[in-house]
Amino acid sequence: MNQDLAEMSLEDDIAREDDAAPETVPVPRSLVPHLSESAILLDIDGTLLDLMPTPREVWVPPGLAKTLNRLLVRTNGALALVSGRSLNDIDLIFAPDQFPAVGGHGAEMRIEPDSEAVAAHAPPMDKELKRRLAAIAKLSPGILLEDKGYSLALHYRLAPHAEKAIYAAVSLIRADLPNAPIEVLPGKCVCEIKHSGFTKASGVRELMTREPFKGRRPFFIGDDVTDESVFAIMPDLDGLAFSVGRRATGVAGHFDAPSDVREFLTHLLDDERDASLP
Repeated sequence: MNQDLAEMSLEDDIAREDDAAPETVPVPRSLVPHLSESAILLDIDGTLLDLMPTPREVWVPPGLAKTLNRLLVRTNGALALVSGRSLNDIDLIFAPDQFPAVGGHGAEMRIEPDSEAVAAHAPPMDKELKRRLAAIAKLSPGILLEDKGYSLALHYRLAPHAEKAIYAAVSLIRADLPNAPIEVLPGKCVCEIKHSGFTKASGVRELMTREPFKGRRPFFIGDDVTDESVFAIMPDLDGLAFSVGRRATGVAGHFDAPSDVREFLTHLLDDERDASLP
């Protein structure tokens, strides 16, 4: 089986997992170290925020930004969003708040909130390659094109019938450009093409070498295939991983939905407050 067919097969497996109602696996607060010792790492779409028909329709529920800001204070700044979205897109969603973040699947990083200091680890994708990939969106109405700068995503939540055609078209382009430094990331009703050589995991590894994250025990929560690279490295960092909506390999537990993640984060603050009482 070639790489593209394997990726399509993986997407089918994910779809089947998502169709099955997951068993609730409670995530005990006792699993997570004290906030003064923790680094909180959070995916956004499908983890903190509910998935929507299009990427632009996601919204931040009331109270979430306040919870994240309080956790940022309690961890002395060791909270970061880890996303395939660009930092600019992340800031747009959470505006006016800004948070430390790893964006573009590890392509860029900001350590401090409200900071202009952004470390970039990859050049933007080649314009001609983007043009060829973007043309795939014309295969069917309902395919939505998202240019993330470091990657390009083809969303087909509104055109699920087009999935195989999209992956086949991407495969043809890759065959025509065998030396192009790109890789395909299958996700929940999305085919994303990005530069090879960096991932969410590589971004998290670097993040954990920087203050105030250095020396802390990370726990990461994510939902999609692109988060599995981070799940895999948590043992190396003496950390924990939790999945959302499905039972992923190597995680300590999972949440049924983003609303459960948001509730869990709120309870972390409640537990910390209770622990401080005489």
